[in-house]
Amino acid sequence: MFDTLVIATDGSASVRRAVDVALDFAERFDADVHALFVVDEGEVESSPESIRAELREGLRDDGEDAVADVATRAEQPVTTAVREGRPAATISDYAREVDADVVATGTRGRHGENRYLIGGVAESVVRRCPVPVLTVRQLEGEAEGADDTGGGEATA
Repeated sequence: MFDTLVIATDGSASVRRAVDVALDFAERFDADVHALFVVDEGEVESSPESIRAELREGLRDDGEDAVADVATRAEQPVTTAVREGRPAATISDYAREVDADVVATGTRGRHGENRYLIGGVAESVVRRCPVPVLTVRQLEGEAEGADDTGGGEATA
């Protein structure tokens, strides 16, 4: 039913629960796992030109760390990727590229809660992704970085 799962991560503490839930989901369905980090080209382009190359490199390094963290926490092999682009579009494109059956993401990431109910990137992924999206929110009152692996919210 679910053969390929893409975990979209930004490496933030608030996404840890989403990663845990997604890895559990993948294990239950014996799915192939892909961990994806997107270097936000909008964030790079909006920075002063004099620091763009350094910022891009720093974000790529953060991305490598984020996908490596997913791979380390998984009990199965994980294909990792760091891409550059607009996050929601790049996540959707990657899901098509690897013929994913589901994409998992947190609802709040590095930039905090910039939307009332669901983060801006997660909301855009839900709207544009060609496959079902499993969104996992951080529990209210849950400390940043806590390692709770409770259930998630499924959105298709």
